Amino acid sequence: MPTLPDRSGKTLPDTVDVAVVGGGYTGVAAGRKLALQGARTVVLEARTLGWGASTRNGGIAHPGFKWGPRALRKRYGPELARALYVETVQAADLVAGLIRDQGIDAELRFNGYLELAWAPSHAAAFPDEAEGFTELGSPSRAIPREGLAAEIGTAAYHGGLAVDAGGVLHPAKWFAGLVGLAERAGAELHEGVRVKGLRRQADGRFVVETDRGAILAGQVLIATNGYTDGAAPAMRRRVIPIGSYMITTEALSEDLARELSPTGRAYFDTRNFLSYWHVSADRRVLFGGRVSFVPTWTDRTARLLHRRLLEIHPQLAEARIEYAWGGKVALTMDRMPHIGRLGGVMYAMGYSGTGLVMSTWLGTRAAEWLGGGKPPALAKLRFPLVPAPYEGRPWFLPFVGEFFRAQDRLALRRRPRE
Repeated sequence: MPTLPDRSGKTLPDTVDVAVVGGGYTGVAAGRKLALQGARTVVLEARTLGWGASTRNGGIAHPGFKWGPRALRKRYGPELARALYVETVQAADLVAGLIRDQGIDAELRFNGYLELAWAPSHAAAFPDEAEGFTELGSPSRAIPREGLAAEIGTAAYHGGLAVDAGGVLHPAKWFAGLVGLAERAGAELHEGVRVKGLRRQADGRFVVETDRGAILAGQVLIATNGYTDGAAPAMRRRVIPIGSYMITTEALSEDLARELSPTGRAYFDTRNFLSYWHVSADRRVLFGGRVSFVPTWTDRTARLLHRRLLEIHPQLAEARIEYAWGGKVALTMDRMPHIGRLGGVMYAMGYSGTGLVMSTWLGTRAAEWLGGGKPPALAKLRFPLVPAPYEGRPWFLPFVGEFFRAQDRLALRRRPRE
């Protein structure tokens, strides 16, 4: 990624219209939109801008949620389900449109994505899912196991769901471009400023307490996702930070890269301990996933990811792994992102694997809402609490992990319905 200027140590404003806590995609996108709307806005980041998942993610930008069209309709009814999905299409269009219109070098390749069936029962559901996605505006088709060779160089899966919307980009280059847009719009961006607490005054304004003094703000947006801490305890009780890790190979030959990814799509599979990957513009395989729900470290996780990568693509046995990294994503109890207000404070977080497009979108929509616009459809969803004694340290994750492992094992044994 391009080197970003140091934005630490600058003088903080005494009073602002809006204080945004968190300097990732959500916070910076909100800062940009708020500034364009004429609001004096300060974005406060405890570390460096983009320090979390905004510069350390898989680069897969696609519409949709964890749940497909059928599950969305069952959960929320046909009308709200359609509105929710349409917003994800608009979110992907927003990211792609800004990159193209603003001339941002983010290696954007919207060739669609391929969801891969970890189990035969998962593949059996793909025809209905394809019909549902197509009806919602994302042309899709189910691909039988024997047809996968035209889409991906592996025999490890039982079928695929090819969706022509979305694709991949370089997440850190996109973030650097978004920072430039926000700053040119007039947002004040500050690094190395940790927010320690919020206090609402009798006049409705907020005192934002930081480790460098207090700021008086008319409104506040919490945009900290997997790094939400005690400064916003009501939000912290609703998001679960999960480690997500990645490895990348050395640059591959053109022939091998084409064999692995004939169509240039993004890939991810259907298991709970999912894998996600794509071949980058410089012909590296960027491969990520969840291999553990217990505290771990990058070297150990890199070895486990490498083993899984070779199970999927044994052609890479001789390819060297050059880099490994990790960070926190945020899951919610309903596996949906959320936006709304608690105690007068607005939040946008809990992306549950959809953050690359939904964070930019919800940051933008939060700004519009703060400016008097209408809330997005996601604001209609209740933001559920984690149903356990929980103050930010997810002690229960090992038990959740074992439950998910059992589900994955059972899925392999389950016969698809006729």
